[in-house]
Amino acid sequence: MSNFGSAGLILGSMLVLIVLRVPIGAAMFVTGAAGYWAMVGENALLSYLKGLLWARFSVYDLSVIPLFLLMGQFASAAGFSRVLFHAASKLVGHRNGGVAMAAIIACAVFGSICGSSVATAATMSQVALPEMKRLQYSDRLATGTLAVGGTLGIMVPPSVILIIYALLAEQSIIKLFAAAFIPAIIATVGYIVVIAIYVRLVPGHATIQPRATAAERRKAITEAWPIALIFLVMFIGIYGGYFTATEGASVGTVATLLLGIARRELNWRTIVESFLPAAQATAMIFTVLLGAIMMNTALAVSQVPADMAVWVSGLQVPPLLIIAGFLAVFIVLGCVLDELAMMLLLLPILLPSILGLDLYGLTNEYKAIWFGILMLMVIAIGLIAPPIGLNVYVVASIARTVPIGEIYRGILPFLVSDFLRVALLLLVPQIVLFALRFVK
Repeated sequence: MSNFGSAGLILGSMLVLIVLRVPIGAAMFVTGAAGYWAMVGENALLSYLKGLLWARFSVYDLSVIPLFLLMGQFASAAGFSRVLFHAASKLVGHRNGGVAMAAIIACAVFGSICGSSVATAATMSQVALPEMKRLQYSDRLATGTLAVGGTLGIMVPPSVILIIYALLAEQSIIKLFAAAFIPAIIATVGYIVVIAIYVRLVPGHATIQPRATAAERRKAITEAWPIALIFLVMFIGIYGGYFTATEGASVGTVATLLLGIARRELNWRTIVESFLPAAQATAMIFTVLLGAIMMNTALAVSQVPADMAVWVSGLQVPPLLIIAGFLAVFIVLGCVLDELAMMLLLLPILLPSILGLDLYGLTNEYKAIWFGILMLMVIAIGLIAPPIGLNVYVVASIARTVPIGEIYRGILPFLVSDFLRVALLLLVPQIVLFALRFVK
């Protein structure tokens, strides 16, 4: 059987198992191990497996994942999302659609101490949705805003997706965090602009509340600034070279814990309860990562990534068109596959092809970082795009009376902003790479 035939059989078998509701990590591991055995034999497979866990999971940098997840759990349990939304609402809530804008701002700030799209969407929906309903915002605008705002949880550093990408692509976590900063700001501003335009073009979906007094705004800012300070200390320390990403995650986690205790929002019971979901999420990520490693090892043996890189480099088409095609694949698969599994599956196949292209004269490091941010942006689109936008279902589970179709209709205006942002970053890579000059 040819190399592409072997790879096609492995991938096809994995998809069949996923359709049969086998967990993604297990499906990837089983088909990868079977493919590896078929190509190199039983002894080679057993020899590889005996050192796989230690070789892959003894990596120090992987400890940053449970730390950031635990920080997000502490922040959720301490009610930081409520404080952030209240402060943002006092600042911009008096504008037309201002409470929806406040939800976007709160999602962005909460994402900076969470790192998870689903957690951001779920937490902020519980806080902001009742307030928008009380103010008679339409279900379409309210739920669409929260589903889209949740994607900022992975766009704003720290992002679990970026951490895993850094490990797979052998790039600096700190540089990827820095590169994501400006695109995340563009995304946040873009969503706010979409809300401002939408409520003017389509009246009746939002109301205007009275402007908060100066005293109310000062009180709200006073309550919220320590949360923002955690983000600033953590990332100034990381970008300034004072500590590593893992040390920064440790500082952020401890600071979040201490702030929650100081505010009497965290007690022994809630602290202990925060560890379980963080451990479960870590176990899920590591299981999928293990399955992807086995799958990618089998694909590497088949030589498909190298063959594909040679084939792509020989295409007589503009390199940007090839990158756009790869991004389109991510968007399409992101509508039906888990974003983490999709990245783990596709990246080892596509990255060698990308590094072989002449893209604006960039070095391989800059190409890998630039594509990582582009990939992050399109994965975020997959989280809200039909038919299986994960964030949509998360919001729908909280807004039980709102039909799924209504949430998707609320998302459509934001998708325009998403595609424009991806096109901008594709055509002007310096937007992504500019912040790297400030990283030590």
